[in-house]
Amino acid sequence: MSAPNRIYNEDCIAGMARHIPDASVDLVITDPPFGIDFQAKRANYNRKSGRVLEGYNEIKGADYLEFTRAWLTQVRRVLKPGGSLYIFSGWNYLKELLIVLDELDLNLINHLIWKYQFGIVTTRKYVTSHYHILFAGIDEKQRKFFPYARFEKEERLESGGSAHYQDKEDVWNIPREYWTGAIKTPTKLPAEIIRKILAYSSEPGDVVLDPFLGSGQVAVVSQLEGRKYLGFEVVPEYFAFAKQRLDKGEYRVKAVD
Repeated sequence: MSAPNRIYNEDCIAGMARHIPDASVDLVITDPPFGIDFQAKRANYNRKSGRVLEGYNEIKGADYLEFTRAWLTQVRRVLKPGGSLYIFSGWNYLKELLIVLDELDLNLINHLIWKYQFGIVTTRKYVTSHYHILFAGIDEKQRKFFPYARFEKEERLESGGSAHYQDKEDVWNIPREYWTGAIKTPTKLPAEIIRKILAYSSEPGDVVLDPFLGSGQVAVVSQLEGRKYLGFEVVPEYFAFAKQRLDKGEYRVKAVD
């Protein structure tokens, strides 16, 4: 049985089976591999390649359905009946995620859209500048959700509209983070989007799991927000970076050029 506030440098499918007991996790937030031959250091990401850690672990498209079925089966097992699951995804293998959620009787609560401020420049198709977030759960009667966690019921915007209503709309306009001068992994979620999910779907002391930890962003923000964390990362360089951030309490780690 795994104690909370631990991360593991191993494959999450075997790792969850080995370390996490049934129905012990309150919330899962994760951004699994894209399955699209992602090139993390390409020039149009506008990064200094020396500051981007090596080792991004990709999944072949032909294997994506079975891969999704394997890790989501473990997530379904470890998630409490009243827990929630948020999966970030591009559009390429969205259908595989939806198929497996249905197979495992994980109820899709919302199909959210994260609209960020830029996409990759294209010449023969439209620019993709959004991400899908699948919000799912097991038992609708037990599922936690705190509708006024970020804004009071009567709180108003400067425009006069309802603050909590706007915050709970299913299109989220949250900018990406620029870590200028800092070490980074190829992809990371902005802290604001993780804080938002934590506020609506968890309480202080809850256990938050990320099976695909990457830079450790979900675990780091969970720790800052008073939640317990668990995570898995198969790439040694990413695991070491995430552990450094968690152990030292550093949100950003300055690069040495």
